[in-house]
Amino acid sequence: MKKRHQQKLIIIALILWMGFNLPLVLLFDSAQNMGGFPLIYVYFFSLWILAILLTLLIVRRYNE
Repeated sequence: MKKRHQQKLIIIALILWMGFNLPLVLLFDSAQNMGGFPLIYVYFFSLWILAILLTLLIVRRYNE
């Protein structure tokens, strides 16, 4: 894997780290529900799935 692809993965990791940071998480800590699930659960799992899919895309596309 080339250096620029590793840099993309590091950027994804940093965005994920910022997404799971407490001040941003507290924005979604409310009594609202989305599809019967608390909003904070939807936020966590959406962020997690997005990170997995982006990582999979980068690894599969640029694996040399």
